[in-house]
Amino acid sequence: MSDNLFEIFRSRFPEDSSQPFIETNDGKVHTYADLDRITAQYHNYMRSLGIKREDRIAVQVKKSPEAVFLYLACLRAGVTFVPLNTAYTMEEIRFLLSDAEPTMVVCDPAKEKNINRITQRLDCYSVKTLDALGNGTLSEESRGLSTDAKSTDVHGDDVAAILYSSGTTGRPKGVMLSHRNLARNAEALHTAWQFGPDDVLLHALPIFHTHGLFVAINTVLMNGTGMLFHAAFDTKDVITDFARATIFMGVPTYYTRILSAQKLTAATCKSMRLFISGSAPLLEQAFNAFSERTGHSILERYGMTEAGIITSEDPQKKSRPGTVGWPLPNVDLRITDKSGKVVSPGNVGAIEIKSPGLFSGYWRMPEKTSSEFSLDGYFRTGDLGKTESDGLLTIVGRKTDMFIAGGYNVYPKEIEVCINALEGIIESAVLGMPHPDLGEAGLAVIVVPLDGRNQTIKTIRRLLKDKLADYKVPKLLVVTDALPRNTMGKVQKNELRKTYRSRWTEYLETV
Repeated sequence: MSDNLFEIFRSRFPEDSSQPFIETNDGKVHTYADLDRITAQYHNYMRSLGIKREDRIAVQVKKSPEAVFLYLACLRAGVTFVPLNTAYTMEEIRFLLSDAEPTMVVCDPAKEKNINRITQRLDCYSVKTLDALGNGTLSEESRGLSTDAKSTDVHGDDVAAILYSSGTTGRPKGVMLSHRNLARNAEALHTAWQFGPDDVLLHALPIFHTHGLFVAINTVLMNGTGMLFHAAFDTKDVITDFARATIFMGVPTYYTRILSAQKLTAATCKSMRLFISGSAPLLEQAFNAFSERTGHSILERYGMTEAGIITSEDPQKKSRPGTVGWPLPNVDLRITDKSGKVVSPGNVGAIEIKSPGLFSGYWRMPEKTSSEFSLDGYFRTGDLGKTESDGLLTIVGRKTDMFIAGGYNVYPKEIEVCINALEGIIESAVLGMPHPDLGEAGLAVIVVPLDGRNQTIKTIRRLLKDKLADYKVPKLLVVTDALPRNTMGKVQKNELRKTYRSRWTEYLETV
């Protein structure tokens, strides 16, 4: 069998190509025959533009079936797919495009003018458009092309996708994922979550990020079945479609919003087989409340962009709040102390892994890639955890300051760099704080000189919104005279948490 991930998916397609692959909110159905036809046309369109194997295509578009087909067409053509968060500002996009150096950029029509200004300075063939309805120059110009296309021969180690993750130094890192990485993770999930011929996935996640793009869609394709495809998460619509689905994947924020709806009952969930939560820790109270209301346990799993899914609870066993399951069969996981020695069960240490689903490295950052691996080849996840005697994993914290807001990784350093660059700001510290809806959200403590206090919080927030995606902008900003430091000069964020815990509680009462 070919190493091309598209061909691996094709081997799992249903014999009857008229079977549905995607059904949208408005009832429009895209079949597996449509998938084959449209990806072939996109493949041929890329070739007509001179786009070659291992070239990169950067994509910042709204969620649509056509955006999924573009991803699959890139796999088919051996082209590297580079999805970009739709919330990124032009300033963020400018850096990412200069780093990725894509041959083509596909964007929403409303952003075409600004994207063109950026790409004029880059070695980029063209900018094409695609909107939420699947219309734009990409679909229009490819529509009349041949619906026959041979998938490009690729090596399993060829890079299928690059996903950008904000860096702790303020510079985003491009996580390179190969055809083999993605295939092995999808195969493992298909088995672990016991997908069968009657399963239908309810998809309400964004598709520019590992969870919605690879964990959800790739697993469906490995199963050769269909999904109910919501353009965005809407509590009422999601609960309504529980009647027609069997599996739902969400972030903790989704579950807290679902729990706020009176419509959620055991009856509305009677056709569901599996509820899965990931991308951030699920609060125990949400876990328990969901079980009481529906009779279903929420299955938790642990993963990251660099490795896909690492551990998962067993669908056949009762889930336990606070745990994230066992390593997938193809994952070798260990917990180590500061010296790198493996610790015994029950002891907290650093989580390190080996897996065929593990990323190929960081794009154009060989030294960073090397530093993230131990001498014997284990990837240092940066997370802290402990295992039980049977291997069940509990995550207890993160070695870095990163926090997760609404399912998205947020790195304080990137935000601090933006704040510190503002006129009149001396320095800042950003930390993640518990949030009942988002899981975590940002608190920014900002040092401003006494004679510069006219730099209002409102002004700072407005300036940050111009530079950062909304989920990165701190929910609460406070001004102070100085930041607490230890003898080595390092800011003591734990002290800031203690100092501003009551202010944070007051803020939450106003939300």
